[in-house]
Amino acid sequence: MKPVHVVLAVVVAAVWGVNFVVIDVGLRDFPPLLFSAVRFLLAALPAVFFVGPPRVPWRWVIAVGVTLGIMKFGMLFIGMHEGLPAGLASLVLQGQAVFTVLFAAMLLKERPRRVQVVGMAIAAAGIVLAGLDSTAGTIGGFLLVVGAGACWGLSNIAMRKAGPPDAFRFMVWVSVVPPVPLALLSVPFEGWDADLRALHHLNLSGVGAALYVAWGATLFGFAAWGYLLRTYDAPTVAPFSLLVPVFGLASAWIFQGERMTTSTFCATALVVAGIAVGMLRRPKKPETPESEPSVTPVAVP
Repeated sequence: MKPVHVVLAVVVAAVWGVNFVVIDVGLRDFPPLLFSAVRFLLAALPAVFFVGPPRVPWRWVIAVGVTLGIMKFGMLFIGMHEGLPAGLASLVLQGQAVFTVLFAAMLLKERPRRVQVVGMAIAAAGIVLAGLDSTAGTIGGFLLVVGAGACWGLSNIAMRKAGPPDAFRFMVWVSVVPPVPLALLSVPFEGWDADLRALHHLNLSGVGAALYVAWGATLFGFAAWGYLLRTYDAPTVAPFSLLVPVFGLASAWIFQGERMTTSTFCATALVVAGIAVGMLRRPKKPETPESEPSVTPVAVP
């Protein structure tokens, strides 16, 4: 890769990693489902009026919008709201790589390679260790983020089937799907009064957090990652996604004082190593890499 592209890949990983701390900040001002709805509303508008049609069947736009936008981010935001620390959430969510391989085997009949099975086992051990860590917050929050990883894995399969020619345009249209359902779910589960209070008492931290996760992590991140994947093959770009939990844990430590215990360090090493092992010896045909579904969607944590 050219040095400028290496820098761009690292910057994107940093933006996604810091995104978990920013989400934590936004959750202080918004109920989780409402915050997720606002995030996708800002990502969709006004961009949807300028990008043109998605150029993929609408069923895949809706499928990814539901599994990724509503289910994954709804569960992630609620899990963090329930007490799972930002840094640990960035790590646990990487379990999506394990779920992607499992769903590819079940739904696409793709037999995982031996190295992928080994990588899955290593990463799964890291996720379990993270759950046993005493700093993991509530067990409910941990399980919700594990569920978010599963939903992300399912959305990876839908994105694989969609095969969007323009990742940025596709993500803008995907962002159109979640706002209304998430807002409607927020009313009975979080309360109309809580939603109105959050919107009435908007402040700079809440607005800034919403803009960062919408424009920075979603639109910039996805556009830059898609550009790198169009410029280089997936095995060249994919390893940079391993920096996301590293930046997530580091930013949580720097900005929030999140403690990095020995258990957390070991869990991080296992998860990163497991995903790295699963990336080894990819097929030579770039159009059908078995692990590619777990790469592109990293752009929307």
